[in-house]
Amino acid sequence: MNRILSISLISLLFAFTTSIDIPQKPEDISPLLIGETIPDTHPKSLDGKPISLLNKVAEKPTILVFYRGGWCPYCSRQLAELRMLEPDLERMGYQLIAISTDSPENLKNTLDKNQLKYTLLSDADVTVAKAFGLAFKAHAAYDATLEKGSNGKNTEKLLPVPAVFLLNQQGVIKFEYINPNFKERLSGKLLKAAAENTL
Repeated sequence: MNRILSISLISLLFAFTTSIDIPQKPEDISPLLIGETIPDTHPKSLDGKPISLLNKVAEKPTILVFYRGGWCPYCSRQLAELRMLEPDLERMGYQLIAISTDSPENLKNTLDKNQLKYTLLSDADVTVAKAFGLAFKAHAAYDATLEKGSNGKNTEKLLPVPAVFLLNQQGVIKFEYINPNFKERLSGKLLKAAAENTL
C-alpha cells in the first residue's frame, strides 16, 4: 500500500513540476540560442509518420519555421511570403521546413489552401516546440481552436512563439528570429539577407 501511495505521489509531483515548467506567457520562454545544436525531435510528416528532424536537417542547410497553425491569419501570410521566397532560398542551397501544432490532416489543408511546395511537419502534441524552448500556455480563448487543429493531441493547450531558425547540416543554429508578439514576423527581405550572410 505504501509503495502504491509513493508511486502515486511521485507521479503527481512529476505532473505538477512539468506543468510549472511551461511558461504562462510568450515573453517568458527560454529558446535555444545561436550556436546551440537543435535536439533530435520527431515531428510527424503529412502521412503521420515520425521523422528525425536532425536527419532531415543533415540533408542540406535548413530554414526552420515555427508557426501557430493554419487557422492563424498572420501565419498564413507568412507561409505565403515563404512560398514566394522559396525559389531564391533553394538557389542558395537551403531547404524550407515549417512546423506547427496542426495535425497531419490539417497540414494537408494548409498545403492545398496556400499552394505550398515546401515541407510542413506536425507538432500536434507540442513536443518539438517544448524541446526548442518555444512553448507557452495559450490563452483559454484558443482552447477549441487548438483542440480542433491538433485533432485532440494538444492536450496542454500550448502554442509555440513564432520563430525562424537558420541551421547548418549539423543542426547548429546560425541565425534566429523569435518574437513573443505573434503579429510581428521576420520579413522576407530580412530572411533573404540573413540566409545570404549565413552560408
